[in-house]
Amino acid sequence: MTFLLGSGAGFSGDRTDAAIPVVAELIRRGQPCALAFETLGERTLAAAHRAMRDAPGMGFEPLLEELLSPVLKDCLEHGIAILGNFGAANPEGACEVIARLARQVGHTEVRIGRVQGDDIRARLADLDLQLWEAETQVLPDPDQLISANVYLGAAPLAQALGLGAQVVVTGRVADPALFLAPLVHHFGWAWDDWDRLAAGTMAGHLGECGAQVSGGYFADPGVKDVQGLATLGYPIIEVEEDGRLVVTKPPGTGGCVTERTVKEQLLYEVHDPSAYLTPDVVVDLSNVQVEQVGPDRVEVKGIRGKPAPSRLKTTVCYAGGWQGEAEISYAGPNALARARLAAQVLRERLAFRAPQELRKRIDIIGHASVFDDDAGTLQHESADVDGDYRLRLAVEHVERRWAERATQELLALYCAGPAGGGGVRRNLLQRVCTASYLVKRSDVETLATLFESGSTTDAT
Repeated sequence: MTFLLGSGAGFSGDRTDAAIPVVAELIRRGQPCALAFETLGERTLAAAHRAMRDAPGMGFEPLLEELLSPVLKDCLEHGIAILGNFGAANPEGACEVIARLARQVGHTEVRIGRVQGDDIRARLADLDLQLWEAETQVLPDPDQLISANVYLGAAPLAQALGLGAQVVVTGRVADPALFLAPLVHHFGWAWDDWDRLAAGTMAGHLGECGAQVSGGYFADPGVKDVQGLATLGYPIIEVEEDGRLVVTKPPGTGGCVTERTVKEQLLYEVHDPSAYLTPDVVVDLSNVQVEQVGPDRVEVKGIRGKPAPSRLKTTVCYAGGWQGEAEISYAGPNALARARLAAQVLRERLAFRAPQELRKRIDIIGHASVFDDDAGTLQHESADVDGDYRLRLAVEHVERRWAERATQELLALYCAGPAGGGGVRRNLLQRVCTASYLVKRSDVETLATLFESGSTTDAT
């Protein structure tokens, strides 16, 4: 029987009502199904570790209650498994919240699976690390280290489902693993059935970013028109036991599922289509076929798999100095010339008011800022002088005081700069740097625990 995979969120900060029509459609169809919430990014995870450091009870997805409250009762009562990496740095805390939400809707015995093993901070210095997306083998000092998390695969999530979990909470896992795990659990796929694992992984890849595959990130007025963006339908992926899959969305919702939306998402973040690396399988997309088989229904076939890699990606996040931002607006006649003059004043002031090693970037937003370089080359090209422009300064230094002083120089433009400046905004925050390494699969230990009314049952 067809298994349905619904997407409830594609990132931390996504729409909190997105899962409602998805769950309604899953219930209407009455087929085996699961609902996945992908809410975790690399910097999101670092922010979660910081939040837990500042408040030990926190560190999970900030919108967890808003995401689950509208659908938890229906999912529990209709056998829809929920899987989410909303545990972030504190899966235990997320389990507590979910248990409380379940009690509020009359389910005192909810079975919550908790997956552990991704957090390897304590073991980092002792592991065999292979450089990947990092500039140096040298690890940050322990006092700078914020997080170190391995991208786990689907196996411990499937183990949690095997323990009877109705909700599975994880920290860092590969995003498609949230979708692959219920497929393996339901169909009983072997962990070396590479073609089926690849198909399940790509089903997850198509659903992991939420509305990207159903028209959200696709929309470009006059070029790629999409109707109903305010009521976008998040994807539902239909998967057969042999790995065939169809991408669709709930009827009556906005957006669209077409060959073009699916192709864009299929290649999203895929560096090598013939060897897309995931913890569970290496996916080969070189012979994939994408075909529209009905309104908002696209079939994807021809996905092949190769043996899983021997190493797993690990992302290390660490404190990297201070970043300051400040902005001021110039509008009306001759506004661009005034914004350019303000930028020049900033450059001259920072040359003798800040240390030489201060990193800085000055943009004139509204005038080629996105495509300009750090030196501001495009700022000097001709353009209309009237308009509405926003001067932005961004600086970075290891010491907070220098980042703070630099942004104060923009504030001073209120009266010490060109005429008509206004709407100053300043912000100072501690930077997070990331570096990625590869660790041996054999060095990673995972644990799936069933958290139920204060008792636990383990599966390793």
